Amino acid sequence: MEIRRFKNGDAAQVSDLVCRNFIEINSKDYPISEMQTLAKIYDAEKILSIASYAHTYIVCDEERIIGTGSISSYWGSETESILLTIFVLPEYHLRGIGRKIVETLENDDLFLRAQRIEIPASITACVFYEKMGYGYKNGLKQLDGEGHYRMEKYR
Repeated sequence: MEIRRFKNGDAAQVSDLVCRNFIEINSKDYPISEMQTLAKIYDAEKILSIASYAHTYIVCDEERIIGTGSISSYWGSETESILLTIFVLPEYHLRGIGRKIVETLENDDLFLRAQRIEIPASITACVFYEKMGYGYKNGLKQLDGEGHYRMEKYR
């Protein structure tokens, strides 16, 4: 298993793994129609767009991309960052790959310079992020308008 920075040629595979998670995993907590809409949005161009402003990493099992995650400045802030688009292929879940992705993001310069890091967490992922030391923003466990829990960690 190798973790490396995203390359533009990775976009199609990353899109496929993100969309598989929407349909196969997140649809257990969200309406399938919403997940199908997200799967249409998160095409290769959307992945390239995210990678254009974020530090994006991928996890490879030989030539196969099995995980991804990104970190970006939070609305241009020098003291706040945001974790984005963290996904692992469904057949690789529960193998510690998500943990490795978050640990990689937490060693990135954009994390290390930040005092506060936010993550828009799906219902599906909240327990995982709690285990990684993230709490609910302002102590409130409530869904935002996009169906995410806003979670955060202070350094």
